[in-house]
Amino acid sequence: MKSQLRQHIKFNMFNYIRLFYNKMRGVEIFGKIFIDKNVELLRYPRNIAIKQNVIIKEGARICACNKFAKIIIGENSTIGFHSFIYASCNIKIGDNCLIAPFVYIVDSNHQIARNELINSQGNISAPIAIGNDVWIASNVTILKGVTIGDGAVIAANSVVNSDIPPYTIFGGTPAKKIGERV
Repeated sequence: MKSQLRQHIKFNMFNYIRLFYNKMRGVEIFGKIFIDKNVELLRYPRNIAIKQNVIIKEGARICACNKFAKIIIGENSTIGFHSFIYASCNIKIGDNCLIAPFVYIVDSNHQIARNELINSQGNISAPIAIGNDVWIASNVTILKGVTIGDGAVIAANSVVNSDIPPYTIFGGTPAKKIGERV
């Protein structure tokens, strides 16, 4: 069966209004993209760049959390329903990536020193880089400082806390190698 990924996407007036609205807010949009209803590009929209032919599905939240944070989503990539991408530093998603529903990508953690309240402590941030042609299945969490190589696959319900080599398949909590693409 041929891919059905983009066959069901129908642009309507509301998609064009959302596209125009986000361009006016300063989001860097390169070409035609599909922004579904209830998608939010938060806090510093000028620090978000979305390449051509990207699809962002309903309920997604993409947040550049401070004025230095950057988020780049490569062309022909898809962000699934209710996925969250939160950058305090830098998150780069390559071209032709599939990010399934309910994926959580965050490039920072709270500090947890014992002698101070956690909610008054700062964050520790490190960039996340996701290569080209990567498939991240549903309910995956990707943590700070991770690089995911080109062509990698992350199995559903995984927690990625270390680098993933190109063309490998990882799964589990924490994610471990379970195979390779052939």
